[in-house]
Amino acid sequence: MDGETVGVQSIKSYNRATLNSTTTTVSSYALEREIRNMQLAIQLTLYESLEALPEGVTGEILNGQLHTQPRPAGPHAVSGSVLGARLLNLFQIGDGGPGGWWIIDEPELHLVRNLDVLVPDLAGWRRERMPYPPEDQRFEVVPDWVCEILSPSTKHKDRKIKLPLYAHYGVRYTWLIDPVKRTLEAYRLEAGVWVETGRFADADQVVAPPFEIVSLDLETLWPPQRPGLARR
Repeated sequence: MDGETVGVQSIKSYNRATLNSTTTTVSSYALEREIRNMQLAIQLTLYESLEALPEGVTGEILNGQLHTQPRPAGPHAVSGSVLGARLLNLFQIGDGGPGGWWIIDEPELHLVRNLDVLVPDLAGWRRERMPYPPEDQRFEVVPDWVCEILSPSTKHKDRKIKLPLYAHYGVRYTWLIDPVKRTLEAYRLEAGVWVETGRFADADQVVAPPFEIVSLDLETLWPPQRPGLARR
């Protein structure tokens, strides 16, 4: 084989190798793009599934999974309503308190739009951080404070899944209320870790951040117990 033939063969081999390399690179990019599109499609499908839930069912998307739960039981609803009304008067309306907050029941938090969707029982925003509520259902500003009211069916999710997500997105304060045990736990986020700032029970007076400027009568959160029902 002469030198010219060798040169032609070398060029052909080089071109084939370059083409194969380029094809592999293009295929790799195409595959990555396809995976991203599939992930987005899955997440959009999850949110569409959330929107399609029947009335009376609350949906959340947590770590890429759709979680559902029924409307709260009586003790849960009473505790949330009383606390919400008390904080609303003091910290939103400013009746007997400083005002300057939004206190909202069950907002739909889109901390990453349509991807992580959390619905706390109560949430609060300082107005300098969120001057106006959103026009639609999506609250995309991270709250300053959230409150979860624990029930037997949701307490594991609230503690083990939602608390880490709130920390990840930088929620500063969290309260956990257990209407069965009649307790309130208060936490503050420090360096990405929840630090307990107070634990209260029964008829204690609650003084806890971010609402420590007032004292809250914890006993008002509990509905009267029916005769013959022991606390679990």
